[in-house]
Amino acid sequence: MSVTDFTVEEVPRKAVKGFIEKYHYSQNINGIQSYYHFGLYTDGNFGLPKMIGAMLYGIPSMPATARKYNPINPSRCMELRRLVCIDDTPKNTESYFIAKSMKWLKHNTDVEVIVSFADQHHGHSGVIYKASNFNYLGETAKSRVLMVDGKEYHSRSLNQTARPYGRELKRRYDDGDENIFFVPRKPKHIYTYYLNKKIKRQIKKLDLYTKNVYI
Repeated sequence: MSVTDFTVEEVPRKAVKGFIEKYHYSQNINGIQSYYHFGLYTDGNFGLPKMIGAMLYGIPSMPATARKYNPINPSRCMELRRLVCIDDTPKNTESYFIAKSMKWLKHNTDVEVIVSFADQHHGHSGVIYKASNFNYLGETAKSRVLMVDGKEYHSRSLNQTARPYGRELKRRYDDGDENIFFVPRKPKHIYTYYLNKKIKRQIKKLDLYTKNVYI
């Protein structure tokens, strides 16, 4: 089987939610303001498509991230927030999946910059992003995550009180729920990809490539 036997489809959020919760190490997509979702499919039983990978792009988790990595047009910066494939897929499946999704974004949206982070805590160094020709921009500062019932949430989830789930998390945390607590994390590796060559040239002039960027 070759990666070219797979198909990539832009799909609704609900189509990837269960898959990501089952196979991604975070086990959740709660709190992510996602805009674009993709499924990776192969032929399943009776010729029906079987999902073997899922991905979603959304607003960067940190408010300043979009301004930092696309200072010219911050609203056109998206973060690759989740990417996961089942284990027994061929080599280069993830990079093929990323390439197809970015091609779709380039031709169907005004997104100019993609940013993503490789989580060292989970043993990720960014091999997939390097294979996909992303630009490496250094490391973030050390951080922490919020653990909720054994699942990882962004550290700022407690601040999202405009949403019902955020209010519930804050209530439980303030009440001393022992199943909600912070844990420290190593810095993450930062990668960007520019869908618009003109924007890439303009941002390079700002010297973003010549120094580490901390968020």
